Amino acid sequence: MATTPIDLARPDGKGLAAGTLGLWGSTVIGLASTAPVYSLVATLGFVVLAVGAQAPIAFVIAFIPMLFIAFAYRELNTAVPDCGTTFTWGTKAFGPWVGWLGGWGVAVAGMVVLANLAQIAGIYFWALIDGIIRSSEDALLSDNVPLVTATGVFFIALMTWVSWRGVEIGERIQNILLGIQYLALAIFVVAALWQFFAGTAPNPTPFDWSWFNPLAFTDWGGFTQAILLALFIYWGWDTCLALNEETRGPKRIPGRAALLTTVILLVTYVGVTVAAMMYAGLGDTGTGLGNEANADDFFLAIKDGLLGPIGWVLVVSVMISAISSTQTTILPTARGTLAMAAYKALPRRFATVHPRYKTPSFSTLVMGIVASVYYVGMTLISDNILQDSILSLGLAIAFYYGITGYACVWYFRKELFNSTRNFFYRFLLPLLGALMLTYAFVQSAIDMYDVDYGYTVLLGIGGTFVLGIGSLAFGVLLMFLWFFFPRAKPFFRGESLNRDTEVLVPDEPAEYSRSIDGGLS
Repeated sequence: MATTPIDLARPDGKGLAAGTLGLWGSTVIGLASTAPVYSLVATLGFVVLAVGAQAPIAFVIAFIPMLFIAFAYRELNTAVPDCGTTFTWGTKAFGPWVGWLGGWGVAVAGMVVLANLAQIAGIYFWALIDGIIRSSEDALLSDNVPLVTATGVFFIALMTWVSWRGVEIGERIQNILLGIQYLALAIFVVAALWQFFAGTAPNPTPFDWSWFNPLAFTDWGGFTQAILLALFIYWGWDTCLALNEETRGPKRIPGRAALLTTVILLVTYVGVTVAAMMYAGLGDTGTGLGNEANADDFFLAIKDGLLGPIGWVLVVSVMISAISSTQTTILPTARGTLAMAAYKALPRRFATVHPRYKTPSFSTLVMGIVASVYYVGMTLISDNILQDSILSLGLAIAFYYGITGYACVWYFRKELFNSTRNFFYRFLLPLLGALMLTYAFVQSAIDMYDVDYGYTVLLGIGGTFVLGIGSLAFGVLLMFLWFFFPRAKPFFRGESLNRDTEVLVPDEPAEYSRSIDGGLS
């Protein structure tokens, strides 16, 4: 495989395929990154268990800090359209140490969630096969851990290859996969409402505006748990910004795509939640949303009663959602490590770009390999540890989103009060978003410390806490190790990246003659 190191003097910046994505493509990739179908399947039941009928307003409230941080991303991207996002902005605002850890937070979140997505894709693939070929006495293929693990690794490898081949081929695939996801969600909503109005739903529950009353929460612990769960399902929209150097109008379109993505997700999540509540009700038996047995996969519990012989559509949609998000999760992490290497915050090899496909080739392959090794390793050690590492994901998300919000305020500190627009979009909203996420981080850490949280106990405390805080602390160790390498000195001395460093992207993207498979003609 031929690669070429980045020449920072080149007019095309880091060498990525500038001007490839438009607003539509950027938004599609942002939506795909959140895995909307899988996120709902994994979260809806637990949110209802936490707050009951207030689930819709919980999704609305969780949307607020995401929207505020999206404004921070938009404003920072306007001034510094760099694919390093949190790493670059954190370094420019607070210096190399904070910036490096922000970049590590992005990498950790990507690595952990890839293992989760691979496992889900493997399980649902074989669950689909089970539904086609299994007789009542056959063992479930979806329960075969080695088979599921091998399938998950295959999906990581496949999506790594797609990411390596180019943004364009990835965008075309994502258009198809996201379309299938939203078609499945539309079928779900229409079928649920149809049965509600026909009176054939298992527990028809009339719509009530009190579901959107933020004052109706009765338990603070349940409220915070629901909000933290809901925060997870919005995560991923920032992929739009990580692809800013490959987007037409890199200072404008990625920020607009991020805001559009968050709004579409809000409508999607609230709409599906309301339809599910009207169809299944909140009971703790049968298909009720309050039934703990259904919490980890509501779609599987209701698919046959809701859709009958085409219930497999929901199984396929969850599998596709996980596979789709696998590819889009690789994109921002690979570009983050590319940017870190370009500014000498990582070894130079991470800064190589494929000469034909214009992708961060080495970073992309490393991401796929590391995620596969992590997934297999955690599975061999204990599936419970793997699940706890996934539960700890919220810490990394809140960590680097929070850094971005604070970075926005500090980077623009000299112009915050120059206009009403600056006051709201560069100061008040990003600061409120960062403060909310800081609280989410602290509250999550406190909850995870309890030995009853999650599936494991490590070092006498909650295994989720150890894995979540430990993964971030491991980043501190790696940062100090890199500090002692001679090549790292320019970065940690603030020479290769500081507030005044020129952005390594072209103001006017070059025109490329692109082939259908994403390569250069």
